[in-house]
Amino acid sequence: MNNLKKIHIGILIKKRVEELQISISRISNFFKCTADEILNMYESEIISTDLLLKWSKLLEYDFFRLYSHHLILFAPLAGKCTKKRVSSELPQFRKNIYTKEIIDFILELINTGQKTKIQIVEQYGIPKTTLYKWIYKYNN
Repeated sequence: MNNLKKIHIGILIKKRVEELQISISRISNFFKCTADEILNMYESEIISTDLLLKWSKLLEYDFFRLYSHHLILFAPLAGKCTKKRVSSELPQFRKNIYTKEIIDFILELINTGQKTKIQIVEQYGIPKTTLYKWIYKYNN
């Protein structure tokens, strides 16, 4: 799994294009732009959401999930600040929903010795009991 702390979306898009072996001419037709503009997108660290949505559809891969995982792992915990909850008309999502990819990423950090269990708990705010359940369930 790639490092989710620093996301270079252009490189990840290019990697997916190479995996699927999609020609630059097909991509150019899809986006209605030149091959040079496609190559510039590969070099770009950031990309507009409408283009990212098109890439996600073309490459059948949810690139937005990379950013969601980044938020799960690196956003400050809601319980640690004393801000008053503000009602919003925007859809509300639970932050503590961990996908299989996130669990695998965390377990990989522990199994490779990159981080200790305590570091995981402190840095990512994952409850200790949850982490130990993952270790028991997925490492056996």
